[in-house]
Amino acid sequence: MIESWLERWREGRIGWHEAGGNASLKKHWKAEGRRVLVPMCGKTVDMLWLEEQGNSVVGVELSDIAARAFFEENGLQYTVREGRLQAYTALGHDITIFCGDLFAFDEPGFTGWYDRGAFVATPSEQRPAYAEHINALLAPDAHRLLITLEYDDSIATGPPFSISPGEIRRYWPDLKPVDRYDDIDNGPPKFRDAGLQEMFETVWR
Repeated sequence: MIESWLERWREGRIGWHEAGGNASLKKHWKAEGRRVLVPMCGKTVDMLWLEEQGNSVVGVELSDIAARAFFEENGLQYTVREGRLQAYTALGHDITIFCGDLFAFDEPGFTGWYDRGAFVATPSEQRPAYAEHINALLAPDAHRLLITLEYDDSIATGPPFSISPGEIRRYWPDLKPVDRYDDIDNGPPKFRDAGLQEMFETVWR
């Protein structure tokens, strides 16, 4: 998974990226003053939006191409600090991206979690470990917003993967679906090219 993700960034195959940010985040995020974890953040502008709501934002991203692109494309100056994972920190903004394997990131106590692209990018056999790792990083009262996809994977396959509500409830039984709608128009082009006509985005909080 690690090498395929890095290769996608090297080749610019990032059809999941939403240049204008995610509409469901803006509609359903209900917290400020939180330290928010954004796993596998890529270069999403959702991090800027979360900071604008009064949150401290920490992204974790494998690709240094993505990390640098976030700051450069948004006109943000930044510093780079060496460590177990390189830390890219914006100057004048409360946003840091740690560059490396999410499972090597071990700072606990996050009071917020936003996941639009990480869980759906994780193969089924790795999802139990992902859920366990995320839960270990979050404070008990963390505000959580998870976005998943459901589609006919006999027509097209991920990533991003189709994930059933039952699977979400196994890992996070207290999360509730707060929205669900067909979002095929914003889905990666490869799905439409394969003939997929519906792709439902579900928002869990």
